[in-house]
Amino acid sequence: MDRTSGLNSVVVLGATGSIGLQALEVASHLDLFIAGIAVNESVEKLAEFGRIYGDAALALASGSTVERRELAAEFGDRITFGQEAVTALATLSDSTVINGIVGSAGLSSSVAALEAGNRLALANKESLVAGGPVVEAARISGNAELIPVDSEHSALWQSLVGESHSSIRRLILTASGGPFRGRAKQEIECATVEEALAHPTWDMGPRVTIDSATLMNKAFEVIEAHYLFDVSYDAIDVVVHPQSIIHSLVEYVDGSVKAQLGEPDMRVPIQYAITYPDRVDAPVEPLDLTSGSLTFEKPDLQVFPCLQLGYAAGRSGDSAPAVLNASDEVAVEAFLQGRVEFADIPRIVESTLEAIPSISLSSVDDVLAVDAEARRFASSLVDSR
Repeated sequence: MDRTSGLNSVVVLGATGSIGLQALEVASHLDLFIAGIAVNESVEKLAEFGRIYGDAALALASGSTVERRELAAEFGDRITFGQEAVTALATLSDSTVINGIVGSAGLSSSVAALEAGNRLALANKESLVAGGPVVEAARISGNAELIPVDSEHSALWQSLVGESHSSIRRLILTASGGPFRGRAKQEIECATVEEALAHPTWDMGPRVTIDSATLMNKAFEVIEAHYLFDVSYDAIDVVVHPQSIIHSLVEYVDGSVKAQLGEPDMRVPIQYAITYPDRVDAPVEPLDLTSGSLTFEKPDLQVFPCLQLGYAAGRSGDSAPAVLNASDEVAVEAFLQGRVEFADIPRIVESTLEAIPSISLSSVDDVLAVDAEARRFASSLVDSR
């Protein structure tokens, strides 16, 4: 089979991040046409991309007036500016849109891609965590495909291929446990930024790495799984699997369990989101099943209260997950800046969830309004410490 058989062009949003860079690598491996590339503020990198991918439309979300003028002088009509320009790239017809944008800024692009009928390869957690109902409405409106890129959700997706929804007993998300697995609560309350960023398995951005250290990342994944697979929170479990070889599992009503295994390499779920339902060769290391043992343990909810907060927000529904996400982002940024302690992160999130009433969400503007309100309240808690 030709590697590009049946595949359309690719648009990469958030192209300078870990997911974006690997998506460009995967697309080049597949000999796919890069139709669009968007970045937030990395002007030099965007210019480099523009030269490498000579036919790609370019979008810069921010940038100074001088930087925009220089880029426009070089690339002319190929480049546009502002968040609206990034969102517009997501609507390029017959495209697989890989959304690797970090933060709530990625929501509008996810909705636009789906409403345009494009396949959305989603790595932007905030789209589903904060705006799950809005994203689902857009998917239905555009009769579009939404395929997860996160390794855990990709594993669930792959394990569910060919199975009926009614046969699912539960989804089991695996967690590495982060840098503080097995540590006592009092040991990590005053953990340093350097300690929290020392993830044992994955090389990720600062916020995602801290969220992994608190298990908030897994809380977000529980909410995402609920929306992606239409499964109740009571049927979504989390187990700690420090080897990160089994990326997630599905248990069926007959007691059978299907799992997706592989070396920790994000190029695999990125490529599968592009080529689904086909599989093609990928330049990744083969799995050696004789290299060591695979172990599992329950997450310690006393040491990692963020996981419980995620379940609670998910069950509350409506805008509660958006508040969860926004307050966590504020708390994590404050921790990275040395303004709060590691143990303050779940405290700030919990207090914000208690203070901000939950409302129904019907548009991106609704989500952004709740997001802004939660950020203001969480920021006030940071300032009071």
